[in-house]
Amino acid sequence: MQSLWNDQEALAFGNDPLGLRVYTSRLLGRNPSLVLHGGGNTSVKTEEKDFFGDPVSLCHVKGSGWDLATIEREGFSPVRMSALLKMAELPTMSDSDMVLQQRAAMTNPNAPAASIEAILHAILPFKFVDHSHADAIAALTCNAEGEARVREVFGNRVIVVPYVMPGFILAKTIHDLIKGRDLRAEGIEGMVLLKHGLFTFADDARKSYELHIEMVTLAEEFLARKSGNAAAPTAAAQEDLLALATLRKAVSTKRGHAQIARLLSKAEQVAYASIGEAGARGPLTPDHSIRTKRAPALIGEDIVASVDQFAQDYAAYFQRNSSGHTMLDAAPRFALWAGKGIVAFGDTVKDANIVADIAEHTAATVQLAEAVGGWQPLPEKDIFEIEYWELEQAKLRKGPAHKVHQGKVALVTGCAAGIGFACAESLAEQGAQVVGLDISPDIAEVMAKIGGIGIVVNLTNDEAVKEALSFTVREFGGIDIVVSNAGIFPKNEYLDVLQQSDWDRTISINLTSHQKLLGQVIPFVRLGIDPSIVFVGSRNFKAPGPGAAAYSCSKAALTQLCRVASLELAPHKVRVNIVHPDAVFDTKLWTQEALERSATRYGMTVEEYKTKNLMKVEIKSKDIGNMVAAMASPLFAKVTGAQIPVDGGNDRVI
Repeated sequence: MQSLWNDQEALAFGNDPLGLRVYTSRLLGRNPSLVLHGGGNTSVKTEEKDFFGDPVSLCHVKGSGWDLATIEREGFSPVRMSALLKMAELPTMSDSDMVLQQRAAMTNPNAPAASIEAILHAILPFKFVDHSHADAIAALTCNAEGEARVREVFGNRVIVVPYVMPGFILAKTIHDLIKGRDLRAEGIEGMVLLKHGLFTFADDARKSYELHIEMVTLAEEFLARKSGNAAAPTAAAQEDLLALATLRKAVSTKRGHAQIARLLSKAEQVAYASIGEAGARGPLTPDHSIRTKRAPALIGEDIVASVDQFAQDYAAYFQRNSSGHTMLDAAPRFALWAGKGIVAFGDTVKDANIVADIAEHTAATVQLAEAVGGWQPLPEKDIFEIEYWELEQAKLRKGPAHKVHQGKVALVTGCAAGIGFACAESLAEQGAQVVGLDISPDIAEVMAKIGGIGIVVNLTNDEAVKEALSFTVREFGGIDIVVSNAGIFPKNEYLDVLQQSDWDRTISINLTSHQKLLGQVIPFVRLGIDPSIVFVGSRNFKAPGPGAAAYSCSKAALTQLCRVASLELAPHKVRVNIVHPDAVFDTKLWTQEALERSATRYGMTVEEYKTKNLMKVEIKSKDIGNMVAAMASPLFAKVTGAQIPVDGGNDRVI
């Protein structure tokens, strides 16, 4: 591991202690082998003046909710040293009281809550303190001989601390270990917390950071020597996307709502997934259990039975260790799937990615530890205490409200603009992960605006559609919602002059492409969560106009396709409905000139023409998008085969 310190970069953060603290914190956070997703914490001690001009000693410690990789000055909580040192002298203190008193001792009440390790940072007699959960330290210490290994690598440069619960208990343990000692005189430069992580400290920001890099490097070199630099075992993945969708559904059912599922199928990940029980002994650090639970699920031939077994084992683990707690859901957060790889689950793509990162680092570290003497994480009782820690449970309760389509995967066709884009946007706003298919080369850029994925696909090309569906399932675990919207409106021509090629092309895109999509997507949708298919039709199916034979017939046939699909898929609890928009003018098809021509033909102004329905209201793309999102939601849980007009009322239809 190399130091990332750069003098020019450092200057950009200011030459004051807090600026340098921000800089070196970011250097730590850049390296996922040191810090993963909010893990680790750093601090700097300063002498300042308070609002009244009185001198005050402060410990600026990383605030809760901030990530070291992106932390700013305001991400550090300024806590009075006097209060932290007084707390360290107390014989006992609850963690909730500790958090409250730390908040009371802050000179800026608007700053984030201080790290639960604030007292520990304060009692260390150095200006800068750096703490990480480095992979190499976990591999070094998660072993029966962990302390001996640490001594072999670092000698007397570090204090070795047996594992204790983070928070006040850990701070008190360190306080008692160092009380009355002169750490500088002893040459102490850091601490290794067994099965937890590494602290380094110094009075200089660069020195504290580079000590951290040096010590992690020493651990890496030791492990490399012990393992003989042996290459990690590799194995080829055996892809089965329908089985992946089955696994996602089983986990979502246990969780109580839809989950995104990320498949990690690199050779080394497949190898790890196949090592069985050794891969499920416990997390790299106890902190990870908040994200991953104590262990992953082990998936065998019977996928549903494997998830059920995990739930039963989790309930038993809870009963063995609980004392008045309320059990969390019994769904796994990641799974080891022999021959396939690692599967990470989450309420959102971000959540699943965090779990995936942790699982990936766990896989590499556990395999290394196994190669140098065996992986031995903390006993389950210690993991339980972290997983059900009051402070962590409080964080979970403060999480954002669950959105209607959160965790669901939606496939929308013809969504580079207009109604299709509005459907994709409404679904994304309600929490769905959207994959958009369109022939437009702009689709990727358009979907990126709403956090979705856009794929250029000609929907009449069977192989291209298959590849797009495979990508969606491989990336997110399944497909729950399909909005079949792709279509064209050819130029108006009466039947006696209608070109056969225009008819054929319209039928191909407006009808046959939808039928082909159904043929390929149905096996996945059957395995979806509250699955729903919504077609976008047209008023023209009931009220055709002269010169629109190809369009009107294609939409009428599409409506019939929807009805047949609803009959066929109802036994599988897949809802199939169709929405019939009319007079939606905020699309690329309608320019101002085209609107003026049409309005003139009816003897109306443009505004009168746009609101020529019974309710005299303008119908916009977003109205259709919101209706489609509603039709895919629990509001329509018991509705299938329905035809919903969104047209402001049309006397020809009514």
